[in-house]
Formats: sequence, structure tokens, C-alpha cells
Amino acid sequence: MIEVENLTKRYAGHTAVAGISFTVGRGEIVGLLGPNGAGKSTTMRILSGFLPGTSGSVRVAGFDVFHDSREVSRRIGYMPENNPLHVDMRVREYLKFRARLKGLGWSRSRSRVDVVMQQCGLTDVSRKIIGQLSKGYRQRVGLADALVHEPELIILDEPTIGLDPQQIRSVRQLIKSLAAQHTVLISTHILPEAEMTCNRMLILYEGKILAADTPEDLQRRMSSTSQVITEIAAPAADLKECWVQMAEVEQFDVSPAEGDFFRCALTARDGVDLRPQIFALACARGWPLRELTRNRHSLEDIYLQVTKPGEEEDN
Repeated sequence: MIEVENLTKRYAGHTAVAGISFTVGRGEIVGLLGPNGAGKSTTMRILSGFLPGTSGSVRVAGFDVFHDSREVSRRIGYMPENNPLHVDMRVREYLKFRARLKGLGWSRSRSRVDVVMQQCGLTDVSRKIIGQLSKGYRQRVGLADALVHEPELIILDEPTIGLDPQQIRSVRQLIKSLAAQHTVLISTHILPEAEMTCNRMLILYEGKILAADTPEDLQRRMSSTSQVITEIAAPAADLKECWVQMAEVEQFDVSPAEGDFFRCALTARDGVDLRPQIFALACARGWPLRELTRNRHSLEDIYLQVTKPGEEEDN
């Protein structure tokens, strides 16, 4: 659905996007992650045809964004970060107006507005003035606007920013439901949100893509630094001696827990899973064991690891 090759965007004295390349397949929900200023919104504006690139190539559904912009615009539904709604119009009136602007005929626009209002949960507020709606409902109107002409690709720039937790959950469920019929590209700097919504992630930092993978593969890439947490009722000195002698343990921390138990955080060498050995040890020594889990890195951990600057060499 999306093919980007060596895309660069320069402003006066500043490179916002620095030669990035990536692809997005049909039916994927892909997150474009990074802090403010990473180049996310610039990339999305170029994909949507609102901004020209300095160099490189971008194709959407096989059409060149720079030379076939009309064909590309028919296939894209774009919701920018600051959703520019007509706040003095009623919901249904606005969506019909937008459908007609996007080239739908009179009868087709009416039927599509009915569909997207149902899809986005707007039927009960169809006659309300947009300016009187909550932030969550206005985001739904923006999503309905992006969907009304049945685009193949939906581009959402920070779709849940400023929403309360209940509104975020509602919008997240709506976005996940879109993948059955659409490809979705989401820009966000809210990492837990991307982790719960996207099936693949592109991590941007200073205009460059530092990682592009599924959450599962990103987890595997960091498995060498994962920890096993265990709580065992045994003398602290004996536990420390066991971890020192266990060749697979790179480092450990032992701290008191509730009752006679000690909490041990163990980091393995080369991503080895320590749990079978710990279980066997506890059984052999007759030590009560009440917790044995392998920590799963959050997307925030992965992001911080990927974007960590390299260590400076001592001269």
C-alpha cells in the first residue's frame, strides 16, 4: 500500500526527514513512533500530498504521490493532529458536505454518511452542532470524515491526543476495527497507545528510522537484556552464592520481600531463559517458590534502548 524510498525533506538549515525508506502492506496497522520533532507529521503530510518532499520517491497503492496526486488523494483518508472541523455545522450536515467535496454523488454521499456515522458511533449526535461536542466525539467526526469516501489508506496523526482514558479506549477499538477493510498508518508519541493498537512499528528519531518491526520481534531483539523475577524463601547468602555459581546469570539483585522470601532480579547472558534452572534449583534445595516470571519489555523500554545515543569514546 505504501512504498517510501530514500525520502528526504529539508527546510532552511534543517533536515526534518533524512533519507527514510519503508513499506506498509495492505491491511496493516502501522505505528509511526517518535518524540515531537522526529519527523512523523512531516512524513505523513508528504504521504498525503499536502507537502512536497525534497528528494526520494513515495508511492501509495502503486501511484506516485508527486506525479499522480489526484489518484493518491482518492485513496487516502487523512486526519491531521489539529482536526480542522467546521464547528458551526451539524454532524450529518458536515459529513455530507465533506463527502460531496471528495467527489461522491448525492445519493452515494447520503448512504456513506449513514454508514460512517454508524461505524464511528455518531448516530445519536447526528443533529448536534460540532462545536458543542466533546473532544472525543469531535475525534470521531474527524475519523468519519477520513472514512466517508471509502479510502484504501487511513492516515491518523495523533488520533487520541487530549482524550480521557474512556475516549482513548473507544477510539482505539474503532481504529483496530478499520484494519479489516483499510490500511492504517498512525503517528503517535504515546508509546503504550501504539503498543495496544499497532501490529508493526516504525521508530523515528531525528528524521531517521531506527527500527521497523513487529512488537514481538522488537521484544526478541531485546531478549538479551530481559530479566527473570523470582521470590524464594531461602537465606539471602545462599541465594547470592547460587546466582554467582550459575554461569548463565550475568548480574543479579537480591532484596527482602514479604515474610521469609527474598525477591531476586536476574539478568541472563545471551537471552537464556533462566526459569527452568531456577525451578529445578528450588525443588532440589526444598526452597518454597512463590513467583517465577520473565519480564516483558514495554514499548517504552524498547524505544529508549533503540534511541539511546552511542557511548562516546574516551580519547
